[in-house]
Amino acid sequence: MAKELVGKRIAILATDGVEQVELTEPRDALQAAGAEVDLVSIRPGEIQGMNHIDKGDRFPVDEVVAEADVSDYDGLLLPGGVVNPDALRLNEDAVRFVKEFAASGKPIAAICHAPWTLVEADVVRGKTLTSWPSLKTDIENAGGRWIDAEVHVDQGLVTSRKPADLPAFCAKAIEEFAEGRHEPGRAAAGSR
Repeated sequence: MAKELVGKRIAILATDGVEQVELTEPRDALQAAGAEVDLVSIRPGEIQGMNHIDKGDRFPVDEVVAEADVSDYDGLLLPGGVVNPDALRLNEDAVRFVKEFAASGKPIAAICHAPWTLVEADVVRGKTLTSWPSLKTDIENAGGRWIDAEVHVDQGLVTSRKPADLPAFCAKAIEEFAEGRHEPGRAAAGSR
């Protein structure tokens, strides 16, 4: 397997209620590609994963978002679940971190309900993205364009709809994280 992310450090921003497979499958794919991956959350300790509505595993937090520095990371991954992004969008430090990431031009990958945090950070305006279908109105009201696609990339922003999209999501996230910082105005790179 190619190690296209050797030397890259990726932040996964999540909290209690994260959809477990949307955390573990991308994390494992990033690590297999050579990335160093940190779980960043709103408080220290552990977060509770979910398998839809059932409790899953607990995951140790590597760094608290209030102390996290965007300059330490090459990419940001936002897993979904309903509770996770809803809690993140209410946390000022998490919203600031996402805003700073978007302003830095570094790639961001978000799946399922995770774009709620992007909406709160006001970083979807003028972008095309996909998500769990119930977020369509939120994305459009925030100035974004919603499409129904397995995966979509717009200027370094990788989005997917659901766990079934994880293989395509992980592949595109790795590709964007390997490319690094994007330049404003770079053409959007395909969707499926």
